Amino acid sequence: MFKNVKRFVSISAAAACILSSLRVAHLDNYATAANSMTAFEITKNMKVGWNLGNTLDAYAQDANGVALDTYGLDSETCWGCPKANETLFKALKAKGFNTVRIPTTWFQHLDANDNIDPAWLARVHEVVDYAYKNGMYVILNVHHENWINRKDLLTAYDEINKRLMKIWTQVATEFKDYDQHLIFECMNEPRAAGTSYEWWSATPVAEADVINKLNADFVKLIRGMDSPYAKNRLLMLPGYVASSDKTFLSQIVLPEDDFVAVSIHAYTPYNFTMNTNEKEGAYHDTFTKEFSNDLAYNLQNFRDMFVDKGVPVVIGEMGTSNFGNTQARVDWTTQYFETTKKYGIPCVLWDNNIEQNPKAPGECHGYINRETGEWYQTSLPVINKMMEIMSDSSIVWGSEAKIPTFDHQDLSAGKVFLENTTIDVALTDTYGNSTPGKEISWNDLKGKEVAIKYTGDVPVLAVSDKDYKGWTEMAPYTTDEKNGIAYYLVDQQIPKAWDGDLANINHMQARTPGKTTIEKMVILTAPDVTVDIPENKTKKTQIDFSKAQATDNLLIKIKGEPNTDTNGCVGFNGNGWEQVEWEGKTDANGTLTISIPMSKFPAGIQSGEAQIWYQAELVDFDGISFGAEQVATTTTTTTTTTTTTTTTTEASTTTSTTTTVSEPIATTTSSTPVVKSTGNGDANQDGEVDMGDVVLIMQSLANPNKYQLSGKGAEAADVYGNDGITVKDAQVIQLFLLRTINSLPASDNVNVN
Repeated sequence: MFKNVKRFVSISAAAACILSSLRVAHLDNYATAANSMTAFEITKNMKVGWNLGNTLDAYAQDANGVALDTYGLDSETCWGCPKANETLFKALKAKGFNTVRIPTTWFQHLDANDNIDPAWLARVHEVVDYAYKNGMYVILNVHHENWINRKDLLTAYDEINKRLMKIWTQVATEFKDYDQHLIFECMNEPRAAGTSYEWWSATPVAEADVINKLNADFVKLIRGMDSPYAKNRLLMLPGYVASSDKTFLSQIVLPEDDFVAVSIHAYTPYNFTMNTNEKEGAYHDTFTKEFSNDLAYNLQNFRDMFVDKGVPVVIGEMGTSNFGNTQARVDWTTQYFETTKKYGIPCVLWDNNIEQNPKAPGECHGYINRETGEWYQTSLPVINKMMEIMSDSSIVWGSEAKIPTFDHQDLSAGKVFLENTTIDVALTDTYGNSTPGKEISWNDLKGKEVAIKYTGDVPVLAVSDKDYKGWTEMAPYTTDEKNGIAYYLVDQQIPKAWDGDLANINHMQARTPGKTTIEKMVILTAPDVTVDIPENKTKKTQIDFSKAQATDNLLIKIKGEPNTDTNGCVGFNGNGWEQVEWEGKTDANGTLTISIPMSKFPAGIQSGEAQIWYQAELVDFDGISFGAEQVATTTTTTTTTTTTTTTTTEASTTTSTTTTVSEPIATTTSSTPVVKSTGNGDANQDGEVDMGDVVLIMQSLANPNKYQLSGKGAEAADVYGNDGITVKDAQVIQLFLLRTINSLPASDNVNVN
């Protein structure tokens, strides 16, 4: 969990502001001096912003696309944008924008000692003044620096730090008399460029520590500058690649400072906003419920991880490319801005001055003619929706900035159900991923909540009947991160999740998605609240296998909203409860056929149950049959010892069975070929090469937003050619498991067509 955010010290901050406010601004015609705002007051006043993209951040390249070491003032227009002008900034202000972010590249304007070219600094100063003199907030940064974004970032701290501090010393000195309307952003999307995890990783990256150190040095430098505004200028600090992903956000460590904000770039969900690869799940015609859920999940993370803990967030880049889908973009904008306004998070729209580009449709972020100040008609409805929401007094800024709190009974007043046990997901096969199943009844739980005091990963709570059937899991409805206590409002959560007679509940235990030490599980009196508990939306239908032939395929027809990702399983009683999991996506007509060979099921099987997990509210069963039809569908077999396992999670996550669907499904039965891993082919990094690796590769290609391969897993998966991860890698691993080829990686002359 995130434990590195520091709360604001409001008394000392207020004292500093009072003393500083006695200074008198002496910049004629500049914005009214502002030096008495708290960090949250600054972000509130920033309202909504706009990026001067591809302008001062542009850099010149040679004919081979290699950045030149030096270049002059013409770099401002070398990417095709006109020079910035006052007309543009006045048009922005008139429309309602109160903030301008001015991305700025410095490396081509430095001498051998990292001194900034005075002419370049003067031009940057001039552009800053276009906004600052107009009463707007200005974000100035260090952008597109190839000496920061480098493959050896992990070991380059000393080199980067020296240059970064030299640049910021000069910039901060240049603008030392500018008040709180001027904001400094340390870096833009710092990352290990050229690595397999440059933009995304399923696991934390060590480079985050380097970025945290650079951010801390930056804050220390600015606070020590000779400026009347040095102590309370807002400083924006990014995490790794300024990512919106929770994996990277959780690695951010902030200095103890009252005037820092987390800088996040959030083009989310990517499959809607920018991605053009339909095979990866890109879709733009409508802003679907699936996209809405993804957006809600990410924005809530920003609130929960930072704003709730007293740290402002600024979304420094956001937007959705113009795919000719104006209404869908407006729908996305509506949810985005209504939510961020309630959370108290200012958004800064990315604009690269490209209105339309058939060759690169995912990079069309042009909203305004920069020479005339006229708004492009194709995107004007998006801008109007932003301003409509910002002007709507019924949507109150920061009204939902805090996570709801509940008055819990003290643990000492409750009934201890279980004490002192450690559970580990790696011990799933021996049931070591859950606590011992102890008996309990619904009468023991009615009107109650369960509190679990833990260290490690947040556990889920499970109840089942006496035979461990009807297994139902619940995520906590609230968590006290400071004290490590997760709360489960079983009085409300169980009735919504349990599929059967509550009188049959007989066992309760906790399971972990990682490794967790549970100090105690305690049954408490439930607080007098009603919370929004997501209902179990799993859909089920019975299957009669008695007339199926061994050579048949089980055909499950599904109908619902077009272009909807979904998954589920076919379960049956074999050696305990076993299930074949599947996933797919409805077509433009909203139809999907799942085809599973009967060889996946034991001979003589008589009955089973099909289930839909993910997006079950958007799709439903449209028929079950058996035949010879072949449909490309991803399936894998998992075995458990329980029956129906419905998982109730947070509203923004998925509803699943046994295996959380946001994680790769990569387990197999013993009947599937398995080879001990030597590294190559082991995509899921479980120490073995098997069909689970094939499945994960196919999932990552079909839906990288949910199933992403990076780091060692990505390197191990690339077993054919040197062109990254493709379908051919999955095919080669299957050939290897079938002993058609003898080793991995395969030579290029292996036929996988």
